[in-house]
Amino acid sequence: MPIKVLSPEVVAKIAAGEVVERPASVVKELVENALDAGAGEISVEIQNGGVALIRVSDNGMGIPPAEASLSFQRHATSKIAGMQDLENISSLGFRGEALASIASVAQVEMLTRIQGEDAGLYLVVKNGIMIERSPRVRTSGTTITVRNLFSTIPARLKFLKSPATENSHVSNTIQHYALAYPEVKFSLFIEGRRSLQTPGSGKLRECIIAVYGHEFGEAMLETVAEDSPGDNGIGVSGFVSPPALSRSNYNYISFFINRRWARSRALTFAVEEAYRGMLMTGKHPAAVLNISLPFPEVDVNVHPTKMEVRFRNEPAVFSMVQKKVRKTLLQQSPVPETAAGRTSMPPEEPVQALWESLNRDSIPTERKAAGTSGQNIVRSELPILRVLGQLSNTYVIAEGPQGLYLIDQHAAHERVIYDDLINQRKAREVISQGMLQPLTLELNAGQDEIMKEKGQELPGFGFTLEPFGERTYLVRTVPSVLKDGNISETLMGVIDDLAKGEAKAGWEELIAASIACHGAVKAGQVLSGEELTELVRRLEKSDSPRTCPHGRPTMLHLSADKLEREFGRR
Repeated sequence: MPIKVLSPEVVAKIAAGEVVERPASVVKELVENALDAGAGEISVEIQNGGVALIRVSDNGMGIPPAEASLSFQRHATSKIAGMQDLENISSLGFRGEALASIASVAQVEMLTRIQGEDAGLYLVVKNGIMIERSPRVRTSGTTITVRNLFSTIPARLKFLKSPATENSHVSNTIQHYALAYPEVKFSLFIEGRRSLQTPGSGKLRECIIAVYGHEFGEAMLETVAEDSPGDNGIGVSGFVSPPALSRSNYNYISFFINRRWARSRALTFAVEEAYRGMLMTGKHPAAVLNISLPFPEVDVNVHPTKMEVRFRNEPAVFSMVQKKVRKTLLQQSPVPETAAGRTSMPPEEPVQALWESLNRDSIPTERKAAGTSGQNIVRSELPILRVLGQLSNTYVIAEGPQGLYLIDQHAAHERVIYDDLINQRKAREVISQGMLQPLTLELNAGQDEIMKEKGQELPGFGFTLEPFGERTYLVRTVPSVLKDGNISETLMGVIDDLAKGEAKAGWEELIAASIACHGAVKAGQVLSGEELTELVRRLEKSDSPRTCPHGRPTMLHLSADKLEREFGRR
C-alpha cells in the first residue's frame, strides 16, 4: 500500500480514540474545562451509561460568541500560547483536543453566555460540522450536551461495559474532581436521580463524607501542610486512614498533583510503605493527598488522557509523601500498649533503599476473583491431621502420617467458606443469619450504581439488604459462614469486586470467591486451639483442599522422608 496523507476525518477519529475512551473520558474533559473556567458549581447528568446523554453545566465565565465555534477546532485553546507555557502548565486542559474529539464521535450542543452579554449562544455540531447557531437565554456559564456517543463508530460501542459499570466509571471521575476541588459544588444525576452532591464548602473532610460516607470521612486523619514547602518546594496535605480503616484494594488512594487527579505507582508505594507494619497482609490504606510543587518540576504532557505525570525529582516526592503520611500515623494513630510493654514498629528503612526497592519490584497485582467451578474436579483428599499450633499468627502447623503440613490460615478458610457457599447454593439451602441490630452500610456513588444493577445476586448468598435513604442500606441477614466476620468490610469488598467487570466463570463463582476472600480470617489473627482444629477438620472435607478459590496454595508439605534425609537419618 503506497504512503499517503490520511483524510482529516480519519485523523479526527484516530485522535478521538486516544482522548475519548469511554463516557467517563468525555465527562472528565468537560469537567476540566468547567473548572478551568472558574466554575463554583458543576452539574453532570448522564443517561444509559453516558452513551445516550451526557450534560455538563457550570456557572463559569462562559465563552465569548466570537470564540465559541473556534473551540470546536482541533488544537484551539485559551490555556497556552507558546512553547514556554508548556513548562508552567497550571490549567487542567491545554491541548485543545477535547471538544473537537468529542464532536467527531457524537452530536454536541453548546449553550454559553459570558457576563455582560444580552443573550447566550447556542451551537450544534454533528460529525465535526456545525449545523446550527442561534441566540438562547442562559445565565452566565456553559452547558455542553453530548448525545449518541460513538454513533459514528459503532465498533467502539462493543467495547463498553454495561450501563451500570459505565455509570460507576463516571461516578468515580466526579468523585475525584470533587475531592480535588472541595470549594466547588458538584452534582451528579444518573437516569434522572441524584447520585452525588458535595457541599462546595471548601472543607475537604466534608467532601470526603459526601463521597465515601459519614463514618469513613470522620475516621480519616488530617495531614496538614507545613507553613512553608519542604525540600524542592514540595508540599503534602490531605487525609489518610487510620490503620483500623483499611480496604482490600488500592482504589481508595487518590493523588492530586497541583490539583490535577493523577495516578502514580511510585506514590502509591510511598503511601503503602508509610503503613508498613500497621496493616494486615492483603489490606490497603485509604488516602486523599494533595501534592503541590513548582510547575516546572512536573510534566503533565505525558499521555492524551493527562492521567499520568512525571516528576523531575521523583525520589524527593516519594520521600516527602512517605515521611508525611508516616508522621501523621505515628502522631495521630499511636501504637497500642501491650501487656509486655509498647509494641514496637519496624525500623524505618532509608528512603533511598525504599526507592531502589520500588524500581526492582512492582506493586503486587490484585488477584482476579475467577472462582473455581465445581465441575470436573478430581478430589484431592487430605489425611487426618493433628494440629500442633500456630506460627506467626498466620500459619497452622499440623502433623500427618505423611509428614509435616504448614497451612495458610487465610487461604484455607477461603477454601472452606467458598465450598460451603457453593454447596449450599447447589442444594438451594443457603443458610443465613439475622442481625440482632440491622447494620447500616454507606456506599459511594460508584458502588451504589453497581449495587442497583447486580445487588439482586446477593440474596441468593444469604444477604438481605434494604434501601435506607440515599446510597445507604440496612443489612438484616448475612450468610451464616460470616457470623464471626466483618460484615461491612466483606460487603464493601464484594461490591468492589463486582465493579471490576464481567465474571469469566459466572457471577455465582465470583461472588462466592469474593465473600470467601473478604470474610476469611486474616494473616496475623490469633486463633485458639479449638479454632485451629475446626479449620483443619473443615479443610479435610474439601474437594480441593490444596488451593484457595483463586488458585493460591493453602499449604506446604514437608514429607517424613524429606525430614529424615535432612537430619541424616537415612
